[in-house]
Amino acid sequence: MAKAASQIEMPVGVVVRKTPGVTRWAKWTWRAVAALPGAGPADWVELRREGDAVEYHAATLPLKLWADETEAYLANLSDAQPSVYFVLRDEPEDDRPLNALLVTASPYEGQDYADTGEEIVEKIPMSEGLIAWVRDFTLKHHRDEAFVKRRKDKKRVDLVEDGRGDARIRQDADVYRAPRRVVQ
Repeated sequence: MAKAASQIEMPVGVVVRKTPGVTRWAKWTWRAVAALPGAGPADWVELRREGDAVEYHAATLPLKLWADETEAYLANLSDAQPSVYFVLRDEPEDDRPLNALLVTASPYEGQDYADTGEEIVEKIPMSEGLIAWVRDFTLKHHRDEAFVKRRKDKKRVDLVEDGRGDARIRQDADVYRAPRRVVQ
């Protein structure tokens, strides 16, 4: 029962906007532009069309909050504009333009996905209701961890010279010298 209380989730819809590309190599530009807290299931439902620009409710994903991640949520909430992070992936073999993989309130998790370069990570501002939901969970579950300074090991590791130099040299005087090439 304690495990269920340490995690909550809410369905959040991702709104993706398709606009014409600016170069001949990119015909379309895709960008997540809005979050829909409490949205129902959707699979690329067209919401609005303005000329060539089209907005879709691409998918609804569960936004999960974990009690162990409250430090990340606090960092997000202390930002000037708290945000959710949508992770999208372009998979050519799929019939959808993009696959929605994840929605998270953790900026650290969003950064981890952005580091790979394989996914598109969009930062979308949270609504006030979503901010309050994340804040209430974070304040309920956050525990400050005391900083414990790591102590230096007293063992002397500089006394042994294993692995220094080139093992093919029989001479002890110059262990960094490269082996000579024997000319025949």
